[in-house]
Parts: sequence; structure tokens; C-alpha cells
Amino acid sequence: MGIPKTNAMRILEKEKISYEMHTYDASDGHIDGAAVARKVGMDPAKVFKTLVTKGHSGNYFVCVLPVEHELNLKKAAKVFGEKSLEMIPVAQINAVTGYIRGGCSPIGMKKNYRTVFDSSAQAQETMVVSGGKIGFQIEAKPDDLLRACGGVYADVLA
Repeated sequence: MGIPKTNAMRILEKEKISYEMHTYDASDGHIDGAAVARKVGMDPAKVFKTLVTKGHSGNYFVCVLPVEHELNLKKAAKVFGEKSLEMIPVAQINAVTGYIRGGCSPIGMKKNYRTVFDSSAQAQETMVVSGGKIGFQIEAKPDDLLRACGGVYADVLA
């Protein structure tokens, strides 16, 4: 029996984007980005987390950045043309994205939110993002992943 498909995987396959699936054991509860990078044996600079923010306008925005870095909310707000941005509470992640904390992929959310990938992704031959479920990571070319979620590149690191 194969790996069950997530929305993110279905979208990549529909778009004919090649990707590699990596799985890891999450039974220890360590699902933060740095722990996931260690578990899949990847350089943390190549493993990206997906953060969901809410703008002053009330709209939601997605930011994808390396797991060991922090988001600069002011830089991200400027990318989206917002006066300000704030992180959404963890309790709202599922309602907004359809995913849960630790399994939030920038691909296949409930709605197509405007998305930015930190420009450091461009330096990677491939990058790793959540596969849409805890324990699943997707590795693909940055430009392909960006195209799959209609995003842009910009410097959004603190």
C-alpha cells in the first residue's frame, strides 16, 4: 500500500510537477521545522516552513521561509501592500487553511492566498515544504513549488 495522497500531492501531480516525498516519525511530538529537517536528514536551509498571516485589511497571506529563520512582518507586509501583518493564532490554522499546525503546506490550502517564498529559496536546487500532513514533506524545485501556489519571491527574513 502506498502513501496516501494529500491535497498538495494531488495538485503537484495535476500540474505535472515532479516531487519527492519524505516521511518522518512524528510520534515523539517534535514537529517543529528544525526537528523535521533533522528527521529527514536535510540541511535546514533547504527545509521551509509555512506561516499564515493576517493583514490590516483582514486578508490572509502565506509566507514560506527557512525553518531556522524568523519572518520580518514589516518586510512581508510591504510585499503584500499591507499596512501591517500579524501571525494568525494556531487555533485558526485549520479553519483558514484546511491544514493543521505541523502539516500546513503552501500548496492546496482551502483558498488560494497570496504567497511569498523568501528569496533564499532561489539559491536551492530543491527545497522541502510540508506535504500537507504531519510526517510528510515534499521536495521539489523552488520555481515549481512557487508556480503551484502562484507565489512570488521576496526577502522576508528578520
